Amino acid sequence: MERQYELIIFDWDGTLMDSVGRIVECWQEAARSLSLPVADDNAVRGIIGLSMAEAIQTLVPGLDEGQTLTFRERYRDLYADPALAPTPVFDGVEALLESLQASGHKLAVATGKARHGLERAFGHSGLKHHFVSSRTACETASKPDPQMVLELCREQGVAPSRALMVGDAWFDLEMGRRAGSDTVGVSYGAGSTEHLLTASPKAVIHRPLELLEWV
Repeated sequence: MERQYELIIFDWDGTLMDSVGRIVECWQEAARSLSLPVADDNAVRGIIGLSMAEAIQTLVPGLDEGQTLTFRERYRDLYADPALAPTPVFDGVEALLESLQASGHKLAVATGKARHGLERAFGHSGLKHHFVSSRTACETASKPDPQMVLELCREQGVAPSRALMVGDAWFDLEMGRRAGSDTVGVSYGAGSTEHLLTASPKAVIHRPLELLEWV
């Protein structure tokens, strides 16, 4: 039987990696240490997946170039602190990726992380070998612009209608929709089921392995 999708594109933070809590804590500590406004947990969760530039503009508007660079560096240092344990992937993620690969799907990542951050996460998680390609926010347009999905599809020779975008934020799903792809939301990351449903996904799943029911 022909597969419904040839390419499955995953967001990273909050979809494959259980990093939402750490992102929130590091963002708030970076702001606090620089005497900047400290956003509450829900506000920080709401920007996870955007490029760092858009996230800062959203939560700490009005910073000049130097202040923005200082904030980025402070956040990055906090998140990458070697004294902290590596951020884990969600239970079932590795089994999910192995099953999808075994059934012939190509897998890719589209993330708001910078390239160095994604490569570090690949290294810590040991998951890089599952993916044929990836795009980060520093390499192309930030979500919900469809460019990440369109570039990945073009690179892999897959029509957008034969790709599936999986993510935990509204803008992950909106990015896929604008590209002409089906989408699946995940409720166990940063976004609530209610918010994900506003982007009209094919489904919202509540644990990683449920995705197998929709591909």
